[in-house]
Amino acid sequence: MYSSSERLIVFDVDGTILDAYSAIVDTFARHGMELGDLERFQKRHHLFKYLGGVKEFPFNLRKQLGKRSRKKILSTLTDVYRDDAELYPGMVDLIHTLIAAPGIRVGLVTRNITSEPILTIRKLLSRHDIDLDAFDFAIHVPLGEEKTSALRSTRKSFDINPARSYACGDEHKDFTSAVAAGMHPFIGSYGFEDYTRLTKKFKVPEDVISRTPQDLSIRVLHALDIGPIE
Repeated sequence: MYSSSERLIVFDVDGTILDAYSAIVDTFARHGMELGDLERFQKRHHLFKYLGGVKEFPFNLRKQLGKRSRKKILSTLTDVYRDDAELYPGMVDLIHTLIAAPGIRVGLVTRNITSEPILTIRKLLSRHDIDLDAFDFAIHVPLGEEKTSALRSTRKSFDINPARSYACGDEHKDFTSAVAAGMHPFIGSYGFEDYTRLTKKFKVPEDVISRTPQDLSIRVLHALDIGPIE
């Protein structure tokens, strides 16, 4: 039925391998705005994620009313991603390990809103000694679009059995997109949505949730029959 016996793993970038929260905090601070702490950030609607929480929202909204201000914020966010943003602890080793492993296709999906997002990811990864070209693919999914189509079409392009395919993310939509594409989900609760929001509000099974980047790495390596990172 399938011509390939390979396995496939796809990583969401923002909030899964990349500490996007800290990058957004830095960006807001450079424009005299506050984002609020991580706990509240993880519980907000998407609108509040980028404009700040209930307490910060009115001031932040006034700051962003003009197109010129929004462009400046976007430009700053791009610079922060490219020059300062950091991957979560252990992710560099995990990525290098997976890329070097035989018989595994490794790819990235991102929905970040920086200028030229794929170039942004390239520069960000380069600072961590990771070559974007070492991945089998990197896809930017525009805001408002689901990742399901990108996941499914990529899996089909390699003719890989859905049962041998995995998708890693940090939001409930990443979970539903993975399942809809026939892939096993790995979900981190340390990024854009916390454990309680994932399990209680969106009914994401706790069995697929990792509370830390280290836990996610261990789960992924075990699933792919690769030894632990030393």
